[in-house]
Amino acid sequence: MHLRTVLCTASALAFVAAAANAQTTITIATVNNGDMIRMQGLTDDFTSKHPDIAVEWVTLEENVLRQRVTQDIATGGGQFDVMTIGMYETPIWAKNGWLVPLDDLGEDYDAEDILPAMRAGLSHDGTLYAAPFYGESSMVMYRTDLMEAAGLEMPEAPTWEFIGEAARAMTDKDNEIYGICLRGKAGWGENMAFITTVANSFGARWFDEDWKPQLDTPAWKEAVTFYNDLLADAGPPGASTNGFNENLALFQQGKCGMWIDATVAASFVTNPNDSTVADKVGFALAPDTGKGKRANWLWAWALAVPAGSDATDEAKAFIEWATSKDYLALVAENEGWANVPPGSRTSLYENPEYQKVPFAAMTLQSINAADPSNPTVDPVPYVGIQYVAIPEWAGIGTSAGQEFSAMVAGQQSVDEALEKAQSLVAEEMEAAGY
Repeated sequence: MHLRTVLCTASALAFVAAAANAQTTITIATVNNGDMIRMQGLTDDFTSKHPDIAVEWVTLEENVLRQRVTQDIATGGGQFDVMTIGMYETPIWAKNGWLVPLDDLGEDYDAEDILPAMRAGLSHDGTLYAAPFYGESSMVMYRTDLMEAAGLEMPEAPTWEFIGEAARAMTDKDNEIYGICLRGKAGWGENMAFITTVANSFGARWFDEDWKPQLDTPAWKEAVTFYNDLLADAGPPGASTNGFNENLALFQQGKCGMWIDATVAASFVTNPNDSTVADKVGFALAPDTGKGKRANWLWAWALAVPAGSDATDEAKAFIEWATSKDYLALVAENEGWANVPPGSRTSLYENPEYQKVPFAAMTLQSINAADPSNPTVDPVPYVGIQYVAIPEWAGIGTSAGQEFSAMVAGQQSVDEALEKAQSLVAEEMEAAGY
């Protein structure tokens, strides 16, 4: 080998080593939902534009993610540079000084394009503290073929009475067809998110205007009895352990007549690569009981920078990439418009290509109909539809969720679950000084 070649090779290796040393690694904690898995698959687009930033992923199941990021940020642990959080945590954590403001993203980021409901829910005192990766409400997804075979027609705005009738009519347990799949897995963001929206639509509320817990009221009993009976009559076995991902799998396998859950699931149940019933799915608004409130929530899975990060600029660069208009175009180019993360930007819903997506209009209608400031039939002192926006909610919701999951599993009655939930909520709120 010539001396010049050796010197050039050594120089090149030194350059590569220097470049590697110049890299900053950011650690991103996220949930194991399909859109986030897709984001990880597209990370090369980010790193090609930011060769000085390396990305490490920590991907967790929903309940575990919430536990890990909450523990880390409350203790200033600094494990993560980007966290996937939601509308519940963002304003509370921002108020505590735990999050870095996102009011200085690039000029072409266009924060004004973020849907108003999402921007408001992810802000504190008018400043954005988390950028929505996707936004969602909830709606009914149903099998058009099974509905037709049952001799029924799904209204655009169904009642719970109709949902109950249709679920029982579509159920064929001998052939593993269950009329309805609903969340039963314990967790403040799992079964309690769904049960709380049911309660809202039946006229129930978590607290009265004096912060007295209301789970011992007739409205709660009616709502929870309806939910429990529906799952017993028309739900799949093991419903007490089913959350978003478990019910998604059941629906994609053709085992659910209806599924009432996050609007973001629409792209997964209609994707022929993953869903055996992709061409047989219809959509309707979340149900009501005629009392003025539908059982639809409002949520965003969003990306935020914890104050403990030592790579704030790099973390912001990643958030800017992942929640931008360009990212939506990148997904559309690779996966088609139906698989673009929904519910975050106004411009997406103005795009003629996206308007052709069969669930786009219903998703936007559901998001716009959700009102976190007025979530219940009777007045309440709190904000939040499927959660109560107070720091104590995570503990209260998790504990109550365990009681209702045990109820669905047949380990206790509706009355027992409500009595225990009422007691533990009252105890927690008294201890917190309400």
